[in-house]
Amino acid sequence: VQLQASGGGSVQAGDSVTLTCATSGRIFSSSTIGWFRQAPGKEREFVASMWWNDNRKYYADSVKGRFTISKDRTKNTVFLQMNSLKPEDTAVYYCARNRGGYSRNRDNSDSWGPGTLVTVSS
Repeated sequence: VQLQASGGGSVQAGDSVTLTCATSGRIFSSSTIGWFRQAPGKEREFVASMWWNDNRKYYADSVKGRFTISKDRTKNTVFLQMNSLKPEDTAVYYCARNRGGYSRNRDNSDSWGPGTLVTVSS
């Protein structure tokens, strides 16, 4: 499977941004699609994830209540709606597939797309 994240940009604190992860190829029903992010000088961290085959969703505590992950299976696309953005949300955001199911460990994702940069100014 190939993944491509898009939708990043420069915004002000409090603004909203929606990221899109376009996928091509086969996403197995036992897979999850997740969003991770990497801030400058920091390790890549889990943001949100959802099962491809149902609506179970998972969020990092730092984004719970502000970010929403969703999908459109007809378009093989996953979204990350980010509201009430904060400067600490500044990072390169990546989408990834975990064929083995749900995990917050980035090492368990087997397919990654290029990231998209989100910069939040105060």
